Amino acid sequence: MLEQTIESELRAAGFRAVCGVDEAGRGPLCGPVVAAAVILPPDAAIDGLNDSKKLTPKKRELLFDEIKKVSLAWCIAEADVEEIDRLNILEADLLAMRRAVAGLQIPADYALIDGNIARDFPIPARAVIHGDAISPSIAAASVLAKVHRDRLCEELDRAYPQYGIAKHKGYGTKAHMDALRQYGPSPIHRKLFIRFLDEKPNETES
Repeated sequence: MLEQTIESELRAAGFRAVCGVDEAGRGPLCGPVVAAAVILPPDAAIDGLNDSKKLTPKKRELLFDEIKKVSLAWCIAEADVEEIDRLNILEADLLAMRRAVAGLQIPADYALIDGNIARDFPIPARAVIHGDAISPSIAAASVLAKVHRDRLCEELDRAYPQYGIAKHKGYGTKAHMDALRQYGPSPIHRKLFIRFLDEKPNETES
């Protein structure tokens, strides 16, 4: 079970509402990037909580409901495809994270951000590399973000069934790229991520 080591150190330093923040959907070719923020109580014990990538879809679904029930506060936020294309994926990712922190029902006074960048947050923030495998607060956020985005992919698949989004979750698999070449992009595809469609095959010399 993940221990609240970082969270405990921050509480000992005087912070009372430490939130973990993580994102899902940074790499796919389509759909929004999703971020979640979670404040866990000091005595939270969520069985099996871990980095969402290390969990089965079934376990993530079970933890999704448990995290929401146990948390003092949680919020899921997005940055849409237009924002990703306008800002770039890193800035859109940070925007979604800031929105998740701002949307917490209980205002956080410190944020633990998964990764190596924690910029322009309205409260003190620390980047924690591999934080979803270290901090239970970040791990909880990773589960909420991942499950929410996977559910969004199911909705996108129903709207655009020709791309197989429910299966590959928007990532650039061969099947997805072949479908893009066959059908062209949809409104939910990230223009910055599908530039390969503009590439022309190499011409052979005669």
